[in-house]
Amino acid sequence: FYNHALCATAKLKQAFKDPAIIPALCAVMSGSQNPQIRQSAAVMLRLRVKKHWKKISPNDRESLKAVVLQAFMQETEHSVQYSISQLCAVMVKHETPDRWPALLQLLNESTKSSNPEDRQVGLLLLNKVMDSNPEPFKPHYCQLLQLFGTVLQDHENPTALYYCILTLTAITAYTGTDEMVRKSSSSEAMEVFNELMESEVSIIVPHVTDIVRFFLEVGFEFWFSLPVFSTLQTVIKQKLLNPILQAVFPVLIAAPPPGEQDPEDEEDDTGDGTDNENTKHCAAQIIDTMALHMAPEKLFQQLMPLTQACLVSENPYQRKGAIMCLAVLAEGCADHIRTKMLSSLLQTVCQSLSDSSQVVRSAGLFALGQFSEHLQPEVSKYCAELMPLLLGYLSSLNEAKVGHVTKAFYALENFMENLGADIEPYLPTLMETMLSALNNTDNLKIKELAVSAIGAIANAAKELLVPYFSPVIESLKGFLTTTTEEMRSLQTQSLDTLSVLARTIGKDVFSPLAAECVQLGLNLTDTIDDPDLRRCTYVTQCFRFLSTHLAGLNTNAYIDEKEDACDALGEIAFTLLKLLEVVLPCFVETVRTEPERLVVMGVLESMNGVIKSCEGEVFRNPSRLKEISYVIRDVLKKKMACQDGGGDEAEDEDQQAEYDAMLQEFAGEGIPLVASAVPADSFAPFLNDLLPLIMGKTKSTGTVAERSFSLGTIGEILQALVTAPGGQGLAGRLSNRLLPVLVAGVRDSDPEVRNNSVFGLGCLAQAAGPIVLTDYPMMLSVFSNLLVKESDARVIDNLCGALCRMILSNVEAVPLEQVVPALAARLPLKEDMEENKTVFSCLALLYTHSPSLNTAVLLMKQFAQNHCAEFQAAVRPLPAEQQAKLSAVVTAS
Repeated sequence: FYNHALCATAKLKQAFKDPAIIPALCAVMSGSQNPQIRQSAAVMLRLRVKKHWKKISPNDRESLKAVVLQAFMQETEHSVQYSISQLCAVMVKHETPDRWPALLQLLNESTKSSNPEDRQVGLLLLNKVMDSNPEPFKPHYCQLLQLFGTVLQDHENPTALYYCILTLTAITAYTGTDEMVRKSSSSEAMEVFNELMESEVSIIVPHVTDIVRFFLEVGFEFWFSLPVFSTLQTVIKQKLLNPILQAVFPVLIAAPPPGEQDPEDEEDDTGDGTDNENTKHCAAQIIDTMALHMAPEKLFQQLMPLTQACLVSENPYQRKGAIMCLAVLAEGCADHIRTKMLSSLLQTVCQSLSDSSQVVRSAGLFALGQFSEHLQPEVSKYCAELMPLLLGYLSSLNEAKVGHVTKAFYALENFMENLGADIEPYLPTLMETMLSALNNTDNLKIKELAVSAIGAIANAAKELLVPYFSPVIESLKGFLTTTTEEMRSLQTQSLDTLSVLARTIGKDVFSPLAAECVQLGLNLTDTIDDPDLRRCTYVTQCFRFLSTHLAGLNTNAYIDEKEDACDALGEIAFTLLKLLEVVLPCFVETVRTEPERLVVMGVLESMNGVIKSCEGEVFRNPSRLKEISYVIRDVLKKKMACQDGGGDEAEDEDQQAEYDAMLQEFAGEGIPLVASAVPADSFAPFLNDLLPLIMGKTKSTGTVAERSFSLGTIGEILQALVTAPGGQGLAGRLSNRLLPVLVAGVRDSDPEVRNNSVFGLGCLAQAAGPIVLTDYPMMLSVFSNLLVKESDARVIDNLCGALCRMILSNVEAVPLEQVVPALAARLPLKEDMEENKTVFSCLALLYTHSPSLNTAVLLMKQFAQNHCAEFQAAVRPLPAEQQAKLSAVVTAS
């Protein structure tokens, strides 16, 4: 069979070189009774014309043009018409429309025909020839746009509408002064879809697959610039989810043509291996969009049977598609996945990392990165299972496949960012891997990935990274002294990581190198004109800004650069308190007038950093408290220039809403910082204005994110009042307003909301002190009921912290005989280690509280009973006499 196949292939290649094959194929295409044979002839002609057009004589070309058009017009089978139209498209690439007047005449007559079928066929041909070579048709664009305007009114012919819109899409990039007309026609086309979907669903249903494929062809940038986004929502509303998925899912799991790869699996010089324009990515984004806008239960009910079938398929591209599908669900369905199926989906993703196919393993790495980014903090609980997998994966990667390595680093970085001190056991292996990549590879992309990963490690490890600081800093300094173009991306990343190290490694370690690092950055910006590099070398931007007083922000054209310049102003102000009078007015003015949300977020974050670091120094100027409080208030009220509802044209409505929510969170984070920096009586009038804006988001009608944010902010405000001068009196005056809100939050269905509410109640007890003693029985009852049924470890940790705050505030008001055993039974803390300080302070108080030591004895018994191994380990170093006394105490009835 193999020999016969080789022989047939050789004969076919030889036949293609014979000029006589063209008339022979034309005769078959025009005269065969079998439509499949006619179609095959058209396909073979297209292949011959595509590769050998210049070898065809002028007379044969003219003859071929006539035969092809005649065959097209007499053809009745759609599949053959489609193949002949593709043949015409290839010919137009070689032969301009003006040199083929018969084609233009045919297009003109057929698209204006009174026969709907003729119009449909004519628009099919028009779409194919213009899609292949749209620019030569430019002289005819005005006439074509008039035609499209007419066709778009023909709601009775959806297929003609479909080809019309595809053709509009093909000419988009080539329009000039007629752009406004084009946009109007395109928008009208999208409105046609909307109208049909709203009122004539039965017309649309048979064409859903074609419509979705059209969306895939158009690409998402064009999608969101037109009313198509609402089209998707309309389709979902009309219960067409299943037909859409039946069109999209096969695209997602399709294998590439033989001998080719999906763009994201290919290797290129940059190692990015991505192509956001390919249809597979668009299919994934459609599912991503659905996840953001649909009830997760409905979406999973339709999707999971498709993904589960593909996960067990022998076809690696089907397995890859299923994993990609799970990956893009992580953001929109985050709450559903976290609470109901995280373990099972993580297990599936982990299994894909050992798949026999690299394309599946790459998809698994991408999915793990998505899970790590969107499913925190729950996904961090699987550290013991995932970190060895990732470390093992990195140690076995083939450097030649840089795109694959990029996905591995993406997964690793997202997972490490949230580990905190839990990263310590893995630090030696991690840093050995990273330093080896910095020192032993010539691939600049690998070095860049390693430098970025070191930044993520530093964010988690902080001072734990000190033993590795010296070799890291030497490598970064080496990268920053080169001025060659190919080093630019690596230098930008090195500066980013350097700034992370400056914030996390500790002042004592980094200070001796600060001046040298600043000079390295200055040298780069003086010798290299690169916006990304200037963005990272934010110190230079600050000096330029300071030397011109508020001008740097106005003259800089790069949004990211402005944002980082504002960040830098915040960091420099931490030592340079004299700059506050320049920096703070700049912050306030920029928040009010800057039109870009991302810049305002950066400024708010920097302002919060200044307040946290400089505390009372920020408010030495009496007007500062009012200015900052009012700017926070107006962000919460959505009164800023960047919240005017316009937004960036590239942003969809949901992205704008997400940015607005983030803006309000950045503003809200400033309230407890101000509360801790000024006397409570000074802040009280402003806090009275701000609290209703925060409390309004605690209602059950709000989103989980809003409730969590608002209750968390209330808790942090109360925690700030614990130490603020006059804070107890203010907390007491607020208690009647805040107590019902916090108690309601304890009963919320979401664990994060419950967690923040419990924290807030504990802080209220500690801040208000004796003023809320009458509320202690009710609060203890709420906590007792919650302890019985709560399963979330973080909530339980904060319950322990809240009980300890109540004891610390007034030990006499707490029934220790009931509370202490319940508290000791749930120690040590499992997740929220920040509460350990409160717990240890409480235990110390309990130990010294009662002269009879009844409380201490009770604690010892509880520890010995519930944590036997740890208790014995702590007792073992004591002298024998003390061991005997302790043993007698804990075993006594």
